[in-house]
Amino acid sequence: MGDLQERVALTADAADMHATVPALLLELQTLLGGLTATATAATGRGRRPFRPTPDWSNRLGELAYGVYLLADQSGVDVAEAVELTAQHLELRAQHTHATDQQGWPF
Repeated sequence: MGDLQERVALTADAADMHATVPALLLELQTLLGGLTATATAATGRGRRPFRPTPDWSNRLGELAYGVYLLADQSGVDVAEAVELTAQHLELRAQHTHATDQQGWPF
């Protein structure tokens, strides 16, 4: 487990924030909805380019904290899981790139 995930677990313990996985998923859904509402309002419902608002960083941080807390409650090393996902996507991109070059018609 990484330092950040340990920090989240310790602060969640201190604040008595632990909950069941289903409850944490509902909380994450709420946090994502808040982030979405912030982006929707900042862009005038998509009519303007997105520019992060002053509360964007805080809302994104709350969502990330919730993901780390969910990982802790479900026994997942989130840093390792993200690294494996990145490796998988990198390999897939390399494969796609190689396939595209081989399929070039000239």
